[in-house]
Amino acid sequence: MKSDKIEEILEPGSERERNNREERVREKFWSTLRKAANILPMGEEVTAAYYCALDKETPTRVRGTLLAALAYFVLPLDIVPDFILGLGFTDDLAVIMAAIGAVRSHITDAHRLAARQALAEKSDDI
Repeated sequence: MKSDKIEEILEPGSERERNNREERVREKFWSTLRKAANILPMGEEVTAAYYCALDKETPTRVRGTLLAALAYFVLPLDIVPDFILGLGFTDDLAVIMAAIGAVRSHITDAHRLAARQALAEKSDDI
């Protein structure tokens, strides 16, 4: 995926856009992660990014960037539709990894711990 397209996707957007993305991410994150679990090698890091994005202590711009990436992840139809076996989540992974790389210093040990705990609790579902 081209870096200029990734940058466009990762624009934090307005407060209204961030709120819409947050609602969509909260609603669909776990079911999408479950679908991508066999393909997505960085499930714990993606889940830590999810907790960072929902943390009100995280700076607004960082939250906006992560919410944009996670909203792209939970959307079933994007550049490469998620239902295409083996390829569907590759563009999502590129977008999420770019977002995490840009804001890595804001993903704290507490976010990672929350991710590990949630994944352990949901291990039968994922």
